[in-house]
Amino acid sequence: MAQPRHSRALVIVNTDFGGSDGQATFGKRKGARREAEKLSDALSRLGYEVTLVHNKTAKEIEELYQRESGYEHGDYFVSIISSHGAQGLVFGCDSEPVKLGLIFQLLSSRKCPVLTQIPKILFIQACRGEELDPGVMVECDSGEPEPDGFSDYLSIPPQTAVMFACSPGYAAFLNISGSMFLQALLKVLEGEERHLALSRLMTRINWEVAFCCQARGTYQGCKEMPCFVTNLLQEVFPFSS
Repeated sequence: MAQPRHSRALVIVNTDFGGSDGQATFGKRKGARREAEKLSDALSRLGYEVTLVHNKTAKEIEELYQRESGYEHGDYFVSIISSHGAQGLVFGCDSEPVKLGLIFQLLSSRKCPVLTQIPKILFIQACRGEELDPGVMVECDSGEPEPDGFSDYLSIPPQTAVMFACSPGYAAFLNISGSMFLQALLKVLEGEERHLALSRLMTRINWEVAFCCQARGTYQGCKEMPCFVTNLLQEVFPFSS
């Protein structure tokens, strides 16, 4: 009897950054590694075959998504990216940018036909600019902002949902315990909310971050507002094991 194919999850977390001259370009992302490990464990308990990778360059991140076309997939593909970022970008550990539009393209039916009919769900913990929402010691997962965030949405392939830690142009917060956004995702995955349809689950994460989280330390009182975009054609329950 054939074994059922497991849904796959790819978790990418960058914590240490360098440049071509060997000098650190961005700050160290304390708390991000342990947070990613907890999320990977949670997804494994929910039946996902999880690939967790640390400190990948921009080119290596591209290659990780390219490789998905060579794997067998179950009912869902989930990916979590945790890194420094800017509008439309995440950064590799070499401080080189990866355009989100390129990642979305690599998951399209043309580049990755095995995922054509499979719901693809991405959670992106990275800044999308440097604006602060005034309403723990924190770091700001940010580089220099870039315009034209709407083109990111236009490049999202069919049957895909993407959830961002913050709104376009704004910073996403991180402390030694982790990020507001991914901690809220972890809480949902470990609670009864995991049985909700994806759109309701993401709305729950929005509520959790907006009303239950605020920055401390240097950015005391600042808030964060996640947002998501979806072009899924049906309700999906990716975490209801």
